[in-house]
Amino acid sequence: MTDIAYAPLEAPLWPLMNKFYRTHHSSMKASKDAQLWVARQEEIIAGLCLRPMAGGYWLTGLFVAPQLRGQGVAGALLEAALSPCAGPVWLFCAPELQGFYQRLGFSADTDLPYALQERLARYQRNKAMIAMGLNPTLEC
Repeated sequence: MTDIAYAPLEAPLWPLMNKFYRTHHSSMKASKDAQLWVARQEEIIAGLCLRPMAGGYWLTGLFVAPQLRGQGVAGALLEAALSPCAGPVWLFCAPELQGFYQRLGFSADTDLPYALQERLARYQRNKAMIAMGLNPTLEC
């Protein structure tokens, strides 16, 4: 098995992230105003977006190829992407993913910036979502 490389995705290669999501029938999309991070074994096997917001980052689009789930890829990708972060990180997830994110240091007891509070309220109209947060300066 080839080693996995975890690194930011350069802007000219951003279309590859959306291709990865589409290949796996995910509705996620890469955000052009975010830092895109990927895990690669020659091809992209996982990705995430970190969008600067309110002195921190909003984590979206974390997705691991189904055949590689449960092997620590998501955790390693998050560790690589969040290591340079100097502020809090927030995310929204389905309630069944809360335990996964808690094992990575996220907490459901988080203060969201106003813009994310509004967005979460809109999302919750259509599906069950919870907010979680991580303060790397406290967790690391």
